Amino acid sequence: MYTAHPDRYADMPYRRTGRSGLKLPALSLGLWHNFGPDRPAETQRAILRRAFDLGVTHFDLANNYGPPPGAAESALGEALKTDFAGYRDELVISTKAGYLMWPGPYGEWGSRKYLLSSLDQSLSRMGLDHVDIFYSHRFDPDTPLEETMGALHTAVQQGKALYVGVSNYNAEQTREAARILGELGTPLLINQPRYSMLDRRPEDEGLMDALDELQVGSIAYSPLEQGLLTSRYLDGIPEDSRAAGDSPFLNTDALTEELVGRLRALADIASERGQSLAQMALSWVLRGGRLTSALVGASSPQQLEDSVAATRNLDFSAEELARIDAIVKQ
Repeated sequence: MYTAHPDRYADMPYRRTGRSGLKLPALSLGLWHNFGPDRPAETQRAILRRAFDLGVTHFDLANNYGPPPGAAESALGEALKTDFAGYRDELVISTKAGYLMWPGPYGEWGSRKYLLSSLDQSLSRMGLDHVDIFYSHRFDPDTPLEETMGALHTAVQQGKALYVGVSNYNAEQTREAARILGELGTPLLINQPRYSMLDRRPEDEGLMDALDELQVGSIAYSPLEQGLLTSRYLDGIPEDSRAAGDSPFLNTDALTEELVGRLRALADIASERGQSLAQMALSWVLRGGRLTSALVGASSPQQLEDSVAATRNLDFSAEELARIDAIVKQ
């Protein structure tokens, strides 16, 4: 029987989410790729246990995470039942709806019918009566934003979510979502954008400024840029890597000689800091405390431990930041 480590809160930094009372760990665990029937169940459980022992109290999911869709939520449901039944109130569990989950016109996007039906299915898979955060996973250009935000508000009113968030919403969409939710009486808690050293759109397009003004939290996904910001590709493309497979998120065409040269230069800076490239990439998105949390995946407990070690060095000198910018923006 699993018993959590008594010192699990000793080292992990926790950051307040916007103007809410909710604190998130600086690193949160995303269950996107590594929680499904194609992975050993014991490995999945070991990752979740190790995460909690290290103070990673936030598990982030979506309805379609797996593969297949729904598998990650089912896997977490089993772990909640077997390992975490006595720790539910120490966990922040989030899920989302927005991308394709089932066939037909009601199985994706942002309608009230889809969002609330999806949340009921997610709760059933996880064996929960509520999630802590329920997200609209993407902006729907064909559904009035009042309807989408109204559905999130309803989820809170029904007691099926404590907080609500948005993901993949730009600055303008986030401002309007926050306005609508504010009028309904359910504040917008958090936005989850893609953000990394190599993808700075949240900064460049004004999203981070909007979140600061709105006092809304932020949690970055893909801070390691689908594995590019690790040591995995510094000396070629491993046969078992994501880039070598059929992943729609990373392929061999993206790994140009010029990009690999920049990754090696970044790795040199990381080495000078006493970090791996992956650790520096995580430290970079968390620098200055502007971001609430960063989402990491893990295929093993050891990989998770390596990521968590990044929180021990979140400070950058002005010279380091300038060198990183010069490499990335060249």
